Amino acid sequence: MLSPGDDSYLDDPGPRDACGVFGVWAPGEEVAKLTYYGLYAIQHRGQESAGIAVSNGERIMVFKDMGLVSQVFDEPTLNSLTGHLAVGHCRYSTTGASTWSNAQPTFRGTPDYGIALAHNGNLTNTDELQEWLSTAEEAPEVPRKYRMDSTSDTALVTALLTVHGANGLREGAMEVLPRLKGAFCLVFNNEETLFAARDPQGIHPLVLGRLENGWVVASETAALDIVGATFIREVEPGELISVDASGLSSVRFAEADPKGCLFEYVYLARPDTVIAGRRVHTARVEIGRTLAMEASVDADLVIPTPESGTPSAIGYAEASGIPFGLGLVKNSYVGRTFIQPSQTIRQLGIRLKLNPIRDVIAGKRLVVVDDSIVRGNTQRALVKMLREAGAAEVHVRIASPPVQWPCFFGIDFATRAELIAPGLSEEEICRSIGADSLAYISLEGLVASVGRPMKKLCRACFDGNYPVPIPADRAVEMGLEGERD
Repeated sequence: MLSPGDDSYLDDPGPRDACGVFGVWAPGEEVAKLTYYGLYAIQHRGQESAGIAVSNGERIMVFKDMGLVSQVFDEPTLNSLTGHLAVGHCRYSTTGASTWSNAQPTFRGTPDYGIALAHNGNLTNTDELQEWLSTAEEAPEVPRKYRMDSTSDTALVTALLTVHGANGLREGAMEVLPRLKGAFCLVFNNEETLFAARDPQGIHPLVLGRLENGWVVASETAALDIVGATFIREVEPGELISVDASGLSSVRFAEADPKGCLFEYVYLARPDTVIAGRRVHTARVEIGRTLAMEASVDADLVIPTPESGTPSAIGYAEASGIPFGLGLVKNSYVGRTFIQPSQTIRQLGIRLKLNPIRDVIAGKRLVVVDDSIVRGNTQRALVKMLREAGAAEVHVRIASPPVQWPCFFGIDFATRAELIAPGLSEEEICRSIGADSLAYISLEGLVASVGRPMKKLCRACFDGNYPVPIPADRAVEMGLEGERD
């Protein structure tokens, strides 16, 4: 847990999504390389481990390891993964430890076929599912060698598909999927068929694309663009898709009750991705315009916190009439690293990733647009750095409402006790980070900017209205006991 005065940028990386998933069915294509590039496009969704499972119709080969996609795979490895369909995954852990054994895709075998599975999201009823799995494993028709102990919710789903898929993987999925609660975008396969499924709320995005001789599913449309696939549509909430030699088929395992994650628009998704028919960059520019109308200030220059704050800063500058400028340079190569910085370097904090352009900043009254404040450590260090670079005033504007509640659906927010917003007023947060003024966009303004109805969005991290009931033990674990009805 971070102390309130900790200025270390490395220890306050901001909200992170659980994972990115990718799947392709394309006979005659180098499906492992397509998957590699697809994962590369969604690397921002998970940077701890990466893996690819490929089937040639007779067997499934899985290769996975800790690290970035480019660190895990090389040309010889990809050349060895031959087949007609593949499933890929890049992971950031939210359920299960950050270890090789929890890297994905997971793999299990049945007497008739193998199962490789990749998951984005987080399940909320794992205790119930574990009990169901234990009951099934006691059945004499399930051989001991096909049973497993699960350490992540993904492994748990794979185990359930293993023991309930005696009549085929599609049938097993139709039995298992309705029992899952929470957020899940699943891409999985046996030797012949690629499957994709999305939770009834459609909390995180999952899209379907068409290749000249095949199909692709991915977490974001940007991944389709990278591999040359044409966007067809989103995988519908509560839908199971399958692709094999007979073509594409679809079946519904639950009624749709759309509650798309609002934070995807704020931060998680790439700006070139399209969600629910709207490009994320366009939504973020509109968020900035709304923020300027709600929280104007006299200033000389609008600058973003690169890169997630850039579109909203552009919108803020357009609506306010204040010039837009690049006052901070981002080192794009500071991300996931296995080399721990020395204490001397750590004390530099945010400078490892951002460096001010003094000629742009000196003497200016700045509006600094950022996507969110979680703990406050990043903004505190940023304001200090800008003042040291000669800024006359620093006015912080945030392109999302205060983050008040933890996420149970795959975003790694802190517990409620660690979030800065629940314990402090806006004025107190402003003093804490050392800014001259601070303002957030309203929830109503954010929703209007995104262009989707409030009732079709999950905005739980902002208002505490969870679209799926949260088990009492999870609420206690995240510090919610006694906070809500």
